[in-house]
Amino acid sequence: MYDLLAGLSVIEASSFVASPTAGLYCAQMGAEVIRVDQIGGGPDFRRWPVTTTNDSLYWENLNRAKKSVALDLGRPEGRELLQKLVRATGQFVTNFPVGGFLSHDKLAEGRADLITVRVMGWADGSPALDYTVNNSVGYPMLTGAGPDPVNHVLPAWDLLTGAYAAFALLAAIQRRSASGVGGEVRIPLSDVAIGTVANLGGVAEMLYTGDNRPRLGNAVYGLFGRDFVTRDGRRTMIVVVTPRQWVNLIAALNLAEAVAGIEAARDVSFAIDDGLRFTHRDALYPLFEAAIAKRDHADLAAAFDAGGIVHSPYRTMHDAVQDPALVNDNPIFGQSDNPSGFVYPAAGAFATLPQQERQQPRPAPRNGEHSEEILSGRLSLSSGELARLIDAGIVGVG
Repeated sequence: MYDLLAGLSVIEASSFVASPTAGLYCAQMGAEVIRVDQIGGGPDFRRWPVTTTNDSLYWENLNRAKKSVALDLGRPEGRELLQKLVRATGQFVTNFPVGGFLSHDKLAEGRADLITVRVMGWADGSPALDYTVNNSVGYPMLTGAGPDPVNHVLPAWDLLTGAYAAFALLAAIQRRSASGVGGEVRIPLSDVAIGTVANLGGVAEMLYTGDNRPRLGNAVYGLFGRDFVTRDGRRTMIVVVTPRQWVNLIAALNLAEAVAGIEAARDVSFAIDDGLRFTHRDALYPLFEAAIAKRDHADLAAAFDAGGIVHSPYRTMHDAVQDPALVNDNPIFGQSDNPSGFVYPAAGAFATLPQQERQQPRPAPRNGEHSEEILSGRLSLSSGELARLIDAGIVGVG
């Protein structure tokens, strides 16, 4: 946690991954992020993974360092309170639909400089999820080696969209600081996905070649990179991205003479051209498979590390969590009280600011934990009015 965004307050009304991620990143950098949910929790409040008491470990980690206001959003008075909070604060992140009671035009009535950042599925407002958007842009048909599509389990488009939404919020605030102009920023998952495909050259590639890229299993497109199995049965990924790494890899495996023979036979040089190493992988891979199969993983890892060669054995997520370099000795992690009661290393800001002291991660709130604080402070509701709203079931308290 850092205080770079201290003084910035953001109302968040959202669920699932993308929109809460935008709020999380802002909170980790010091913003006051006030999450407004339905009393009892929104549709993602019990999303797996969960504890035996049905507390969502997913929810309490995506919502760290935020405050919680609980309202009955099914009733007009609850909706009006959310609208008033948005107007009083001036910054709003949501994945609610474009229309309805949280439309930007409706919210901007009485707050012309309001900034709304809205995460969407498709640009036309129709719903989408990360995994359906991923199918739409073609990545499952590039993954694996067989005829069937292979879905990945990482919600990449949600996470990219959340990060882009946090960036867009700060960009819009910068514009407002200079011009006084607010406005709405709409960020569809589908546009983030296809835009990323384009940024990586994929749109141009498909139009230029007129065909789909071949499926390569675990090989890396356009580079010398693939998984290999060592003598002791460890499967490890090796990727070469620089001429120096290529020279050192050949030396570590004693393959200089054999590689030179392929170069001579095919009248090519692999010294500096990634593409040639990829194009002639049919000849190179068998050499490397045989050489790596004669060495134990620990021996190879030491040689590769000495040569600056990028490599990593495959392991389970459980193995990764036990790695001190990744978790226990990693300064992005710290201890935090958690609503679930389960104690474990909690992630804070991913960035490190060497000139500033890193603060410990903060817990996620209980549903409605800050309702009275926020509603009295932001909307100047009296204790009597708050009591009435709580008794009527319009405001929930944690």
